[in-house]
Amino acid sequence: MNLSTQNNYPERTYFERCLKRLEQEVLRMGTLVEESFRLSHKSLFEREIEAAEKISALDKQIDRYYRKIELDCATLMTLQSPVAQDLRLLSAFMQLVRDLERIGDYAKDLGEIAVKLFTYEPHACMSEIAAMSAHAQMMLATSLVALADLDAGAGPRVKRLDDTVDDAYEQLYQHLAYQRDIKGVIEPFLLLALVIRHLERMADHSTNIAQRVSYIVTGHRG
Repeated sequence: MNLSTQNNYPERTYFERCLKRLEQEVLRMGTLVEESFRLSHKSLFEREIEAAEKISALDKQIDRYYRKIELDCATLMTLQSPVAQDLRLLSAFMQLVRDLERIGDYAKDLGEIAVKLFTYEPHACMSEIAAMSAHAQMMLATSLVALADLDAGAGPRVKRLDDTVDDAYEQLYQHLAYQRDIKGVIEPFLLLALVIRHLERMADHSTNIAQRVSYIVTGHRG
């Protein structure tokens, strides 16, 4: 990932070094979010309590990166008088890390839901929910690779995956909401409804990230 805007100068300026550090920190934050998502998947579908317990510590690291990156972007925007291209980059970074932070929050919630589900027998639709989770993880991975490579064309690939996740959400919601002859408590059904809603929102945030990469590269939204 190389977003330096002053390549015609032989020496790096202070502003360039700050931008480079920001790029690296955004990618590190993305790696932590990706790991948090992976752990939430393991806790939900492999019923690993250890995976769920690791997510909280990761979430604290993600939040620290989020606050620092947002502050650093705001400081550069107000104190360094960036040119239009740099301003576009900093603005996109501020929005992008919000998407990453929200995905991290959802992953933490999924880990907590997984622990509550441990006491119940796995529902028959768990394999379908696991496939939905895998697609959402693929979307995040694709978006982060697009960010690292500055691939403005990743948006359509991520959007196709998002359509798959949206379709899965609709089908699973219908199945959970209208299931009849429920025996026992209703809590696991409510928890699974939350799971698929969180996964659908995580996919939406990954789509946002891919779109923000396109904006960084082209200057056009969408």
